[in-house]
Amino acid sequence: MLHDGDKAPHFALPTESGEELELSRLEGKPVVLYFYPKDDTSGCTLEAKDFSRLAPEFRKAGVEVVGLSPDSVESHAKFRKKYDLAVRLAADADKVVANAYGVWVEKSMYGRKYMGVERSTFLIDKTGRIARSWRKVKVPGHAQDVLAAARALAK
Repeated sequence: MLHDGDKAPHFALPTESGEELELSRLEGKPVVLYFYPKDDTSGCTLEAKDFSRLAPEFRKAGVEVVGLSPDSVESHAKFRKKYDLAVRLAADADKVVANAYGVWVEKSMYGRKYMGVERSTFLIDKTGRIARSWRKVKVPGHAQDVLAAARALAK
C-alpha cells in the first residue's frame, strides 16, 4: 500500500490519442492521477466531467490531470469525445499501474466478489512523490477538493 510521501510508481501508458504518457516526463510539475473503474458509467462520467470542468483551473495552477482505468485506448477515445472531456485518459489494460498503486482490489456487489478498480486519486508533487492520496472516493465535490490541495501544493 502506498502512503503519502512515497515515491510514485513510474508508468508509461498509451492515452486516448494513442500517444505514450510517462510519469517521469511530467516531473517538475504536480500531477493529479485519478483512477476510475470504467468509461461511460454514471459515477465515472460525473468524475471525468468534474475534472474536465475544472481543467482550466488545474492548468492555471500548473497541474497536469490524468484519468486512468483498465479500459482500452479506443474506449477512452470514444468516452473523451462523447463528453468533450478536457483531461487525458491513460489505458491500463493489463492493470499493472492499478496494481502498483494498490487500487486493483477485491470488491463486492450484491454478495458477489470480483476484482476491480477502487476509485482513488493521487496528487504527485514536482519531485515525483505522493503529496496526498484519496481512497474510496465519493465523486460529488471530489474534484474541487483535489483542486484545493493541488493549488496549495503548487504554491
